[in-house]
Amino acid sequence: MKLCNGVRGRTAVGGGIRRSALGVATVLGMALGMAGTGVATAAEDAEESVNETIRVGEHPRGVAFTPDGSHAYVTNRNDSTVSVIETAGNSVITTVPNVSTPHGVAVMPDGSHAYVTNENDSTVSVIETAGNSVITTVAVGESPKGVAVASDGAHAYVATRAGLSVIETAGNTVTDTVPVPGAFGVAIAPDDSHAYVTTGGGVSVVETARNTVTDTVPDVGPVNGVAVSPDGSRLYTTNAFDSTMSVIETAGNTVIDAVHTAGGPNEVAVSRDGSVAYVANSTAGSVSLIRTAGNQLIGEVPAGSTPRGLAISPDGSFAYVTSGGHSENGTVSVIDIDR
Repeated sequence: MKLCNGVRGRTAVGGGIRRSALGVATVLGMALGMAGTGVATAAEDAEESVNETIRVGEHPRGVAFTPDGSHAYVTNRNDSTVSVIETAGNSVITTVPNVSTPHGVAVMPDGSHAYVTNENDSTVSVIETAGNSVITTVAVGESPKGVAVASDGAHAYVATRAGLSVIETAGNTVTDTVPVPGAFGVAIAPDDSHAYVTTGGGVSVVETARNTVTDTVPDVGPVNGVAVSPDGSRLYTTNAFDSTMSVIETAGNTVIDAVHTAGGPNEVAVSRDGSVAYVANSTAGSVSLIRTAGNQLIGEVPAGSTPRGLAISPDGSFAYVTSGGHSENGTVSVIDIDR
């Protein structure tokens, strides 16, 4: 898989960079395969570029697409707003107010509502996408960050400092709280059977039928981002302290590999076919591309200042990456994916 200019007919604003296995030392000075650690290095050509940038609010964090890919929702933490992007023209069509220090965002499978976590208010705002307005606010645990919606749309799962808040979307009420102290991010298995919750000490595995922690994955350090492969067999987590992405086999919930990324890895997303994992690196200002077949770093994409949020479009043709520090007007970088 390669990233290239012009796949969707846009004018490129960022220069493409081609890196081969021979030149990968310029990508990462860490590309020294550590014997016995399972840390992979780059091993094949990768061509990539930021194709376009979209201006949004200050200090953007989360980003999520509607199921049809026509729109994306971006949380602007310092503005306390949500930018709504029309993806056909890569333009902000409206800005949703009435949120408070928003962090994470997830869209319902039918595209009807977006769920936005409000970190300082300990609430979740529910946005009706037809009119792009907040229709209700749900009280959850303290300092909510990550949010994910089950594929059947019945529940939204919110990672809070106190644990995992479970929202029944039919009535937008919290029906359960799973004790997972220090929860930060959350991802749902494709069959909705489990929620994977990241914490400062690893990953907690929650069985959603009973809302009970059934397993934990240690030895991955303080975890930021988390994503599940399309077939549910692998879990990918980012570890900011040692700048790695851990690869977890979900059958036994065991770490089977680790891949060096650039500095400060945050969110991670997996391509539609599961072949490439994308990691936003806030310190390095880039996105790492990791080939999942061999867990090897295959390239880097410069992606603005402090990129954090990352999402891949439902059709797998492009990615949005949020960038911008605490006092900066933010941007969304558009990366086209040649499938």
